[in-house]
Amino acid sequence: MSDNLLLEQNGRMLVATFNRPEDNKVSDGMARELGAVLTTAHETSDMVLLKSAGPDFCTGRLRDPDAGPPHPEAYSRRPEYDSIFYCYQAIRDAQVPVVGVIEGRCMGFGTAAAACCDVSFASSNARFNIPEMTHQVMPTMVMSALYDRISRNAIMWMTYSAEFIDAQQAMMYGIVSRAVEADKLEDEVTKFCETLLSRPRPGILGLKEYLRAAPNMDPQGALDYARTLHSMVNTAAAMKE
Repeated sequence: MSDNLLLEQNGRMLVATFNRPEDNKVSDGMARELGAVLTTAHETSDMVLLKSAGPDFCTGRLRDPDAGPPHPEAYSRRPEYDSIFYCYQAIRDAQVPVVGVIEGRCMGFGTAAAACCDVSFASSNARFNIPEMTHQVMPTMVMSALYDRISRNAIMWMTYSAEFIDAQQAMMYGIVSRAVEADKLEDEVTKFCETLLSRPRPGILGLKEYLRAAPNMDPQGALDYARTLHSMVNTAAAMKE
């Protein structure tokens, strides 16, 4: 694990910190590492807290410095971006909930990661945008993370305009769960994490499992899946402790 992604096991909570405080851009390698961590997080943890060092959460993606120029052929170039796509998927597919803490600028990859988190808190000083079009880049990487998180109109406005929105607007769009005054952010996050970790593990896992799968099912399948999980989880010994 690189120094740019810090990991700390705090009881049943795994804390993952973007640690490039000069800009907090997330490199392809960092995204690959985070994706791998999230895939196995349930083995040690009941939740993951995703945050950053420095004033900004994430100011976008950074190509690995030793990667060289992008491949000129599209079919060969496509896998070069897989670490980003798979990182978004890893946040969604992690068996335990991922809680994001957003401060300062949250741009491109950062906006997508915040939206993929199961619960996310935005400081009143947080600002969100999708700047790719200003660099003549079509932002389909970010859009792949947002298409089922926020409305079509919101995505189109954010991608075409590239303008920043504040924490309250991000909450209205569905990018974050809560907008919190900056001086209360730490207390709000701590309180929520304590509440989450007080819940029985089968319930923690079952809620995420259901919401990961049910939206892609037909109504009858979603109903039957809910019936099955309801019986499985609610008869678990840990739910009765």
